[in-house]
Amino acid sequence: MKPFAVSEEKNRKLLELMAAVGMREEDIEERFIRSSGAGGQHVNKSATCVQLKHLPTGIEVKCMRDRSQSINRFLARRELAEKLAEKAGIATSRSSEQDKLRRRKASRNRKSRQKYAPPEASPDDKH
Repeated sequence: MKPFAVSEEKNRKLLELMAAVGMREEDIEERFIRSSGAGGQHVNKSATCVQLKHLPTGIEVKCMRDRSQSINRFLARRELAEKLAEKAGIATSRSSEQDKLRRRKASRNRKSRQKYAPPEASPDDKH
């Protein structure tokens, strides 16, 4: 696979993630379509949107975040690999980040409930 227009480290990490989930280039069907939204004339006249389909699972991903087709190809592959990892139960950096945020939110809710909980009545009180 030819490297994408991102850093060497990002290319290497993508290849590692693809290998970890068993995703091969032969299993991917790639199509290029015109993007929508901001980007002006460039977006209107070039097919920068990338649509990937993982043939064994049928999972589809569409990416049109950037004006560059090469970067969209990279982002779409990363997104597809993360979806396959999620399906296989393999932890990715994004899933661990989401878990961390979920734990923080639960901790905040717990502290808030403790702070604003009604005071417990003691047996001495006779109101």
